[in-house]
Amino acid sequence: MIRHRLNIQETIATVITEERFLQVAEDEVCLQRKNLQDYIRRHPEFLTSLRPCESLLGAPEIVQDMTDRASRVGVGPMAAVAGAIAEYTVKAMVRDGASHVIFDNGGDIAMFIDYPVVVGVYAGRSEIKNLGFKFEPEGRIVGICTSSATVGHSLSLGRADAAIVVSPDVILADVAATALGNAVKSSALHDIRTSLDCVMTDGITGMMTIIGRSSGWCGELPDICRADVDFDLISRGERD
Repeated sequence: MIRHRLNIQETIATVITEERFLQVAEDEVCLQRKNLQDYIRRHPEFLTSLRPCESLLGAPEIVQDMTDRASRVGVGPMAAVAGAIAEYTVKAMVRDGASHVIFDNGGDIAMFIDYPVVVGVYAGRSEIKNLGFKFEPEGRIVGICTSSATVGHSLSLGRADAAIVVSPDVILADVAATALGNAVKSSALHDIRTSLDCVMTDGITGMMTIIGRSSGWCGELPDICRADVDFDLISRGERD
């Protein structure tokens, strides 16, 4: 297994897999980016809408998936872009024979694993640190996606240091993480609980949010463990 930094336009990701599958990953990212860019040129509102919108006749499959999942949690379709590219890329690699793949697209992770993996959580200025989730092989793709108002450059309308969603549907995990991050406005436990309840929907395995010293979760999450998070290994939007 090797760790490879993939840098294709706005897609800045880390891929962990066998070296022979890296070209498959690059090709799929390029293909799906082209599909999205072609659609956005014809329908620019897809890029800017902060609310759900319908995919139009003839839309690429990735666009249809993004609009469908976004509509389920009430956010704009581009909230799904990182998770969608991650999921499509891992699916392509698995079809080509990869048995162990982790694709970290700026904190939105799709993985198909054949041995246990610990995913660390970076919650920025929060005092809750060194937290991780231990994932066991499931024989299917699993997503863990994160949104934050205090880490990174993505738009968040809330105040969460980390809003984390686990689901076998990576695209749903991505939009739900955005929706959860938008919903969390304070560290009050009532606000955290209400936010989790509002976002939880069919297809989501579990969720957690961290804000300051407070946290809350719902559903079923992987085993929580200690993780020494190396900031230098985090995939983030800084160009080479």
